[in-house]
Amino acid sequence: MEIDLNKLPSRDAHDLLTSAIIPRPIAWVSSVNAEGHINLAPFSFFTGITWSPATLGFSVVNRPDGSRKDTIRNIEETRNFVVNMVSQDLVSRMIETSSAFPYGTNEADEANIPLIQSTIVAAPRVKESRVAFECTLERIITIGKGAYAGNLVLGSILLMHIKDEVLEAGKTVDPTKFDVIGRLSGGTRFCTVRSLFEIGTEDAKER
Repeated sequence: MEIDLNKLPSRDAHDLLTSAIIPRPIAWVSSVNAEGHINLAPFSFFTGITWSPATLGFSVVNRPDGSRKDTIRNIEETRNFVVNMVSQDLVSRMIETSSAFPYGTNEADEANIPLIQSTIVAAPRVKESRVAFECTLERIITIGKGAYAGNLVLGSILLMHIKDEVLEAGKTVDPTKFDVIGRLSGGTRFCTVRSLFEIGTEDAKER
């Protein structure tokens, strides 16, 4: 079957695309506006971009009425944010922060999520997150116009926080101890890292 996503109703295109691009890690983004109001929201169009210079990216789509979400507004104002990774123990509270709150509402307070001061940036970070990235805005690339247009945020990673218990040999993050979740299709479907396999040939190793 061949499907032109651009000819489908918007919701159908969304559901098909997000059911095919899986699993997707979640960027739980904490940001702050110029007045100091904190926002915390999850986004699952998220990935690393490069490690030299260390850069990550996540996409924030516009609301159905075409307005931009609080995260984009805050980052444009203060040019910094934190990407907090979501392990399984944080899932229910992460979902709470995805609700539509009035601008200026602190979602972390609403969901009873402790925040702590970041080391470099103004935006705080989630205390219980096992991995978090303090970032400064590199650029925002807007794709499309109006409702559901995408705003790709590229962030330069200034500092990475890792809980000692998930660090393996002081060099990498242990995936099973990290227990990070991935987003699947549907509103509340996720997966965890429970099954691992390795390919032993030299040609298969990442370079």
